[in-house]
Amino acid sequence: MEVFMLDFWHWWILAVVLVIVEMLAPTFFALWMAVAAFITGVALFFMPDMQWEYQVFLFAVLSVLSIIAWRYYYSKNPITTDEPMLNRRGEQYVGRLITLKEPIVDGQGKVRVDDSTWKVEGEDCPAGTKIKIISLNNVVFNVEIVS
Repeated sequence: MEVFMLDFWHWWILAVVLVIVEMLAPTFFALWMAVAAFITGVALFFMPDMQWEYQVFLFAVLSVLSIIAWRYYYSKNPITTDEPMLNRRGEQYVGRLITLKEPIVDGQGKVRVDDSTWKVEGEDCPAGTKIKIISLNNVVFNVEIVS
């Protein structure tokens, strides 16, 4: 007695749903599960007597294998860009020379860079001193005096 029946088109609908999930929350995780669901549907199309337990097992194995394969491929072939700091605004300023408008007191101060005000940590120095941004710690620049 067959209690639970899956057809190939159920897997294809799951694949479409997973692609929609991927579009709404781009993680490159649901996409590979969608590929696994589609392949499971194709397998069921050619073997319509496959029991549902084997279908779910095939889907699980294909999901894991496709995700592992993608991660392996991506680690060997990372995406290159001509703007690697595009979404890392603070890191774009590392190495930049600026002139202090306000002094650094007790190792802390503020500096205006382009259109933003940033906290800075470094050696105490008066306004008008030239400093160099040497690193970024969360949202605080570490600076050093340029002689």
